[in-house]
Amino acid sequence: MLNIKAAVVRDKSAAFQIENLRLESARGDEVLVKIHGVGVCHTDLVVRDQHLPTPLPAVLGHEGSGVVVAVGDKVKKVAPGDHVVLSYASCGTCANCLKGLNGYCPDLYGRNFSGSRPDGSSPCCDAHGNRVSAYFFAQSSFADHAIASERNTVKIRKDVPLELMGPLGCGIQTGAGAVMNALKPSAGSSIAVFGAGSVGLSAVMAARVVGCTTIIAVDLNAERLALASELGATHVVNAASENVHERITALTGGEGVQFSLECTGVPKVVRQAVDVLRLTGVCGVIGVAPLGTEITLDMNAILFGRSVRGIIEGDSIPDVFIPQLVDLWQQGRFPFDKLVRFFPLAQINEAVHASESGQVLKAILRP
Repeated sequence: MLNIKAAVVRDKSAAFQIENLRLESARGDEVLVKIHGVGVCHTDLVVRDQHLPTPLPAVLGHEGSGVVVAVGDKVKKVAPGDHVVLSYASCGTCANCLKGLNGYCPDLYGRNFSGSRPDGSSPCCDAHGNRVSAYFFAQSSFADHAIASERNTVKIRKDVPLELMGPLGCGIQTGAGAVMNALKPSAGSSIAVFGAGSVGLSAVMAARVVGCTTIIAVDLNAERLALASELGATHVVNAASENVHERITALTGGEGVQFSLECTGVPKVVRQAVDVLRLTGVCGVIGVAPLGTEITLDMNAILFGRSVRGIIEGDSIPDVFIPQLVDLWQQGRFPFDKLVRFFPLAQINEAVHASESGQVLKAILRP
């Protein structure tokens, strides 16, 4: 057992508390990682508020990066000393996983949100031996050390700043992958991105990488829209003061966009993202909403060739896609570092407040 410090949420919507916990050694297919940085993601806060019911108390955090300390005897992919990013968990044996559709694993919820290993155990307990949920996304990286599975551990190059790379494991790959892996717009195409947070701005950067020539960012925050322009948006629409449908229709010669991406999780914004599509256009939905949230669409809008699809984790195969994003960042073509601000792990509540209030796009905690 290893003594660690971790941020624990004990009650619904409660503040995080830094506590001394005990962490088991890595099992056969597991990896012990010393965490250098971990992003704060909207999904962590959705779980804190129990819109997705991971059992509490829990150590959350699912955008970790760090150095491998030890590996189980079945692990082949990484070795002690390797630099890694921790991503999401999937079974690897179902039909979807075998096709590379890891985000659509039938056991995705159980392996990422149950707070336990597939066998129901947790690798973590408090000083009194009481169980703490600590296999969130097979990592629980709001801590100085985390146990991950071999499958969701991604080896990366060592000549990049390790503490920066954690958000590639979820939020950044979700936005970028939604464009590059899921929607796959061709060079010269048009796309509208609804929500200029870290996920939406990652999508904007990816749209520029793949050669979209009309990239429209939609948000309520003028500062975020200004950053979107800096990162590749050709046009911005402030939904607080402009008619979104009319503006996007005008910007596209009356046709609408070929692709749209909804990153807010707000039902009325999903409707907007569908309504601005041209005929045969595709809307990708990646915003997270509480379970049971419903949307309303005009059936005739769908009938005339438009389509809507959900996208999980950017349709990413993490072992392939995350190193690609690292390379793009190093080349200056995917500057996601412009989204981040660092905080000590001990200031997690300040980081969460800055994220929720919109002061920070992507907070990264450093233990």
